[in-house]
Amino acid sequence: MQRINGVFSVALLFSVALLLSGCVHKVQKYTKVEPAHVELNKETGLGHLTLTEKAVQRLGIVTTQVLETGSHKVVPYAAIIYDIKGDTWVYTSPQPLNFLRHQITIDYIKGNEAVLSQGPIVGTEVVTVGVAELYGTESGVGH
Repeated sequence: MQRINGVFSVALLFSVALLLSGCVHKVQKYTKVEPAHVELNKETGLGHLTLTEKAVQRLGIVTTQVLETGSHKVVPYAAIIYDIKGDTWVYTSPQPLNFLRHQITIDYIKGNEAVLSQGPIVGTEVVTVGVAELYGTESGVGH
């Protein structure tokens, strides 16, 4: 009987050791990746934003092109952001994952479209979704 208890104890200890060996926490090293990099233009004070592809996906960034109607440029109203002084801006995307704030002058708003008297050239990609998030990133809100 004592031999059975000894064998049982050894088997139990071996089983527990096997179970616990699977619980060893392995430390993984992670490289910190900044989702956005802002480089300020010293002359204009405006930022050049470069986002990671994952950041663009998470923000749900959507762009469309500046259109021309008659002699005016047209952008979706959703592309416009107002700064604290009331100036109007859009974010252009000259290259994938790159964004620049561009000042505009609105002539009038008709429905969901803003007709511009000054702004980026026709065909320029402007951000229509994620505009506020880009502005926050550029101005350092939340950092």
